[in-house]
Amino acid sequence: MKNTKLWITAAAVIFIAAAVWCVIILTKPRGDIVTITQDGKTLYTLDLGKEKDRLITVEYDGRENVIEIKDGRIHMLEADCPDHTCINTGWLEEVPIVCLPNKLAIEFADNENDAVAR
Repeated sequence: MKNTKLWITAAAVIFIAAAVWCVIILTKPRGDIVTITQDGKTLYTLDLGKEKDRLITVEYDGRENVIEIKDGRIHMLEADCPDHTCINTGWLEEVPIVCLPNKLAIEFADNENDAVAR
């Protein structure tokens, strides 16, 4: 009986520790480092916590995308593409902002070392 209680207690402790670890990992702030890539090449690596409000224009085959940085956030303001999915994505949060026709992507880097590696 004592052995069974010990095993149940050990299993409960392991389960609770695993749940706490998952919550910590899933709610960990991602940081402010963002990469803007086009056709596989990194054009910009930005720290949104340090960036001033500004517009960035990126061209591709005669078409333009205008990226806005405002109040520490980033989104696609304008795009010369047929469907404007990149604009409709809104501000960058969990899902990267992608403009397939212009081969442009805006996404959070996992950390500063990841941003440098890209």
